[in-house]
Amino acid sequence: RHFDALKVLGLVLEKQNKISEAKNVYTELHKILPFDDSVTKKIQKLQYSDKFNNSINKLKVEGRYRFFNQVQRCAGKHPKALWKKSNTSDMKDIIVWCSNDYLGMSQNTLVINKMINSVKDVGIGSGGTRNISGNSIEIVSLEEEISSLHNKEKAIVFTSGYIANETTISTLLNILDNSVVFSDEKNHASIISGIKKSNAKKEIFKHNDLDHLENLIKKYPHDVNKMIVFESVYSMDGDFGNIEGIVKLAKQYNALTFLDEVHAVGIYGKTGAGVADKLGLNNEIDIIQGTLGKAFGTIGGYISSTNLICDVVRSYASGFIFTTAMPPAIASAAKASIQYLKESNKERLLQQKNTILLKKYLSKENIFYLDNKSHIVPVMVHDPIKCKEISNILLDEFGHYIQPINYPTVPVGTERLRITPGPLHTEEMIANLTNALKYAFIKSNYTSNIKSA
Repeated sequence: RHFDALKVLGLVLEKQNKISEAKNVYTELHKILPFDDSVTKKIQKLQYSDKFNNSINKLKVEGRYRFFNQVQRCAGKHPKALWKKSNTSDMKDIIVWCSNDYLGMSQNTLVINKMINSVKDVGIGSGGTRNISGNSIEIVSLEEEISSLHNKEKAIVFTSGYIANETTISTLLNILDNSVVFSDEKNHASIISGIKKSNAKKEIFKHNDLDHLENLIKKYPHDVNKMIVFESVYSMDGDFGNIEGIVKLAKQYNALTFLDEVHAVGIYGKTGAGVADKLGLNNEIDIIQGTLGKAFGTIGGYISSTNLICDVVRSYASGFIFTTAMPPAIASAAKASIQYLKESNKERLLQQKNTILLKKYLSKENIFYLDNKSHIVPVMVHDPIKCKEISNILLDEFGHYIQPINYPTVPVGTERLRITPGPLHTEEMIANLTNALKYAFIKSNYTSNIKSA
């Protein structure tokens, strides 16, 4: 009876996901009947579950466990959406403040209609990799549009910006034998992953510190293959990379430049070509990487460079060669979005206006934020548990959705609410958000963010 009771208890604990406790129970069972093969197998199986469970519990204790809110976007209503509460069928109206759909182009009628018509014409899937059967006319046309946007000879489209970075960086560095890559310490995960997948020696320079970069690059002979990888807009702090300074160093020390513009394309420059174009430095960058999934409102990533560099990537990069191609309807919609933003400055101007307006409201209420002159407004919390608590108050009580940002996206102790006001937010929404933020900080007993007047 004792054996049966322990077996039932072990099963109950397993069902409750109390893995360590269940493992202890089965260990006791093993002592009673050491030759019971079923108990031995159960203990062995739980050894793996115990490790996985402990890793998740560690995140929960540290306040870093990520909850994914279920949000239903509503065509034509952005930034308004519906939020499905966990374990219920309830749907609540919310306002989204943390979207990377920076200009609301996923809701643009022209882009939507282009995709609908394209689906009717060519169907949904691409049918295979670019090499086999997926090299659609729509993708080739999109690449021509991208190369024109950046005034480059060629462009290559990938299924995501992450893959574009990881695949291109690792491929080029591996072809450049005995290469050295110089990477800004705040470069994001896809860049880091691309460098790790290469055989290159890596040097990490302090964020935007040109003196440190130069000291590192001077260690290597002029004829050593070098690449400097950096970003135009750093997405968590919202500050700009020193493009001009890095270009000068690259020329002086014979290095290629790889510029990530994913948080800038569509938003900066007269035609949305990015920060490098705005500064008149577009032609000074060897490889520009961008995304179609943020300001352009669709999905996918790309690089734009010379015919030769693009041909090398096309010919050697496994992340390109062996990945099913982008659906042609997506390519058509992305091209329409790029063309629209080349001509329309309305969305960019409204975004800039609302970003300035939000900062004014936050400043008026003495709510501290990082002001780096970009479209990204990080409200600092510096505590993962409080950050989640404040986010929950905003969502539950006010219908304002801002996902908390914590480690490893940002360093421990720099947790934040990352706000990205867009052209379709209103002043009334901004005023309500500011009041809700102040209330949430006070209710959570975390007022260190609110500066004394």
